Amino acid sequence: MSNSIIVIFPYRYQDMWVFDDSKVGLIQEPFVSGMPQIIDKLVTEIENADQGFKLLASSTPFPGFQIKMTWLNEEYQGNWYYWKEEDQKGWLCPALLKYFDEPPNELFCKAEKIDR
Repeated sequence: MSNSIIVIFPYRYQDMWVFDDSKVGLIQEPFVSGMPQIIDKLVTEIENADQGFKLLASSTPFPGFQIKMTWLNEEYQGNWYYWKEEDQKGWLCPALLKYFDEPPNELFCKAEKIDR
């Protein structure tokens, strides 16, 4: 069984949001197709977020989550999610399935500052 809450540490690389996770074999995995704009909104209050921040995500609500995204449909082996409050869509690539057995119907997320 996988963790209920996953954590990754996105950062900007060559003007793109990316993340590394050696546990699942990802290096500079980019966020694309609407997700960069969603991340930009999530990190507005985090100083120097471009240098890295903590992103928590779960298929179930957890205390302090910032956004709830709802699954829309599958496309190109990835999945589209909708953030109703901001009327924004974002596509998550097949790397999502390295963290979830199947695409969650709902995805709850929170961005936090990294304590350095």
